[in-house]
Amino acid sequence: MTGEGAVPAVELRSVTRRFGAVIALDGISFAVGGGEFFGMLGPSGSGKTTCLRMIAGFDVPSTGEVLIAGRSVGDLPPYERDAHTVFQDYALFPHMSVADNVAFPLMIAKVPQAQRHARAEETLERVKLAGFGKRKPSELSGGQRQRVALARALIDQPSVLLLDEPLGALDLKLREDMQRELKELQRSLGITFIFVTHDQGEALGMSDRVAVFNQGRIEQLGTPDDIYDRPASEFVATFVGSANVIDGALIGAAPQRFALRPERVRLVAPGVAQLVPGIKLSGMLRDAQHLGADTRFSLALDGGQAFHATLRHGDEEEIAARGRLGQAIVAVFDRGDLKPLAS
Repeated sequence: MTGEGAVPAVELRSVTRRFGAVIALDGISFAVGGGEFFGMLGPSGSGKTTCLRMIAGFDVPSTGEVLIAGRSVGDLPPYERDAHTVFQDYALFPHMSVADNVAFPLMIAKVPQAQRHARAEETLERVKLAGFGKRKPSELSGGQRQRVALARALIDQPSVLLLDEPLGALDLKLREDMQRELKELQRSLGITFIFVTHDQGEALGMSDRVAVFNQGRIEQLGTPDDIYDRPASEFVATFVGSANVIDGALIGAAPQRFALRPERVRLVAPGVAQLVPGIKLSGMLRDAQHLGADTRFSLALDGGQAFHATLRHGDEEEIAARGRLGQAIVAVFDRGDLKPLAS
């Protein structure tokens, strides 16, 4: 990542984008360092893809400024910006070979054929597709087509790579494999990746920093640890992972509200609750959902509020909790695990 005082690889300054009466982006400002893996996370319609399109040059701000390497790029078309885009649908030419797809940007730039084919093979090897150059896209798997799209975006060595939900069309196992490969590729290349996703695990697992978008604004920008462990708002707490949102009145801290991650909660029988230190909330244990390594328990607190706890599947406490389904239970947690939320 770029050191302190260096020119950002990408910067947005008070960018707003309106579509008639709809405000897709509302005064967005942030800077991305050189060599940073920067995630933009949010639900559909939150503004993250519009933001990426501004950087790529496929759309222009209604107000504000986009800079790449310190230069305002408002007057530059996409093909003149030092930033290339990888799309979810790959956008490959079905009639061309893999090598010709990868070499297409060099063909447009009128690079001699022998040189561009050599560069295409070199780039295919970098994305683990050596020897695939003569195939057609239809002969490849989804993950292989994604690698071809990556190779095409990387062949003329841009300083910024923009990725718009690039793994959304892949099945879970392949998506997890590609997450690791993308991160490894970004580290080896040392270029800036800006990655748009609605998948919280993807954003937290791959990014150096994450901007969480909601209704055209950035709710929080920080490291994955910041976002998960210290959510700035109720939206961030409940969108990134899961969280219990607790009214301070329940624990004598009105009018503050708090976020509490379910994995920070213990579940104990009422008869032994007084022996366990911590804040205690009584309720009824309603349901248990097996999540593989964990079990998610749903409670109804005495006041009627829904509440959740996540325990490691097979642990003594989890086994005891499953045995109390439909019975009274006490949720116990430490005060230090409560994260205050902005009002």
